[in-house]
Amino acid sequence: MTDDVRTRILRAAVTCVGRYGLSKTSLEDVAREADVGRATVYRYFEGGRDELLAETISFEVATFFRRLALEVDDTPDFPTRLEKGLLFAHRAVLEHEVLQKVLDTEPERLLPHLTTAGPLILLSLAAYLEPLLADVDLCEGLTPAAAADWLARMVLSFIIGQGSWDLGDPDEVHRLVNDHLLVGVLAPA
Repeated sequence: MTDDVRTRILRAAVTCVGRYGLSKTSLEDVAREADVGRATVYRYFEGGRDELLAETISFEVATFFRRLALEVDDTPDFPTRLEKGLLFAHRAVLEHEVLQKVLDTEPERLLPHLTTAGPLILLSLAAYLEPLLADVDLCEGLTPAAAADWLARMVLSFIIGQGSWDLGDPDEVHRLVNDHLLVGVLAPA
């Protein structure tokens, strides 16, 4: 039951941030949306509003990566998994209404939260990739852990800012993955 209430509060916070923005979302708004008392919100988030907002961002990031893992679960090989993952991630970020609202209206308030969460996101993504690379023929001397760390850093950088690549175009994503991201990781065929 405890996790259900906590999850309900976090989902309510996501809704409120989408409605009011990060700076204007209050504990009262979240409590009302979650249909709980303010004291209940404090019971789960003793640090108050700041803790709640930080946890809300972490919750949404974790939700994003769970959806991503499900999206790529049925891929036949590692390069295809990476391609499908980048395509999904790009689309999901663009279509995430709350994230887009915050980026449009108050990006300066989101950056500190992402800076704090960034290392955890990187570690989580690398931990996800490492076992997938265990059965892949890597460049000589490259360990799955080192390859996973490098790929996680590159993938996150492209999700955050795609540069000149069109991550909505499957052909461009295929070229990015195979001609740039994996060329230094996979052993030559």
